[in-house]
Amino acid sequence: MLYKSIFMVSLFFGPLLALCIFQVSSPYLLFALYIISGFGMAGIGMGIMHDALHGSFTKNKQLNKLMGYSINLIGASASIWKIQHNVLHHTYTNVPEADDDINVPGVLRFSPNSKHRWFHQFQHVYVWPFYCLVTIIWTTVKDFSKISRYYNMGFLNKKNEVRNEILKTILWKIIFFSYTLVLPALFIPQSFWLILLAHLCMQFITGLCLSIIFQIAHVMPSSEFPVPDEAGLLENNWSLHQLSTTTNFSPKNRWFSWLIGGLNYQIEHHLLPNISHVHYRDLSVIVKQTAEEFGLPYHTRKDFLTAIADHTRMLRDLGKKEMVTAVA
Repeated sequence: MLYKSIFMVSLFFGPLLALCIFQVSSPYLLFALYIISGFGMAGIGMGIMHDALHGSFTKNKQLNKLMGYSINLIGASASIWKIQHNVLHHTYTNVPEADDDINVPGVLRFSPNSKHRWFHQFQHVYVWPFYCLVTIIWTTVKDFSKISRYYNMGFLNKKNEVRNEILKTILWKIIFFSYTLVLPALFIPQSFWLILLAHLCMQFITGLCLSIIFQIAHVMPSSEFPVPDEAGLLENNWSLHQLSTTTNFSPKNRWFSWLIGGLNYQIEHHLLPNISHVHYRDLSVIVKQTAEEFGLPYHTRKDFLTAIADHTRMLRDLGKKEMVTAVA
């Protein structure tokens, strides 16, 4: 975890620092450094803050809290992310209206329980640019809309708590855009619009990486999308629910797993979120054997490309009217 943290932080901040120190004048090098920084930004999200905000980066609670603030350094709010991810997504995985990872604007349909629109039949084609926009939306407006939503849901109890969260969120976003956009614009002998475009490319890379890694774990042909009964209860217990809604991928690719923070072992992460991802590979053997022993589902894809292909197929199926009829 230490080596990975140093690597990902360096991968993010190193190119940004180089841009300012060496006053890069080549447009090609400008874009290359920003794109590299985008991969580092995604690496911080997947390999550092994700574990830290789950309390599994280290046994030291204060260090976990400190490393969790790395998400604030890349333009998002740790407090809001913990509600969306730790509370809602991990508790109500793939449950309509409850899991905010599948509650997306109407232009996309991630669940057979969501309203179907005619243009969803093309979503498997146009989804990729929207994935690229995820980080841009998050670093600008998403946190503020979530603050309002979570206040109405009771996660933020007092108005002064909402006010403080808004002020902190604004401050962190000012800091993020200051060192990723404003300072480079002051030091680099390039037009602001070219620097802005390079900055957007950095965010496109981050958004695409994060979206694909997280979505192929849950929006798959093998995934279930449970609906609560009239009493608001789900059919399965929590552990079985996680097994039926989650998918692993690339279980044999050690380097890939290292780069994405062990998120290819999503089943193990959902069952044991308080354990560091460095242990998921070993745990997966035990979890898989136990699932097979008791006849429980254990969904996995042999490699990353196969998982993307299946995710694309699922998006295409969700865009069909037949999917609505089947659910109804």
